[in-house]
Amino acid sequence: MDLYITKLVLAIFAPGLLVVLFTRVTFNHVVGLFLTVGLIAASVYVGFTHDWFLYVVDALSLTVGFWYAGSMVKRTRKQLDIE
Repeated sequence: MDLYITKLVLAIFAPGLLVVLFTRVTFNHVVGLFLTVGLIAASVYVGFTHDWFLYVVDALSLTVGFWYAGSMVKRTRKQLDIE
């Protein structure tokens, strides 16, 4: 049970933070999303995640992270006056 709670907390925060991190590195929120989805797919393939509820939580975290990264990119482009 304790391991499941740890996996749940990581599923809540890690994907969204990874999208933001990869967006900061690549300067593109779509590339950040694809890199994060690739990492999550690799972890599922290896067997670290095996519960559908954790998949849903990962997807929600990815969605929130993608939304925040998109708004971050838009705000940066507006500050730099780039289109």
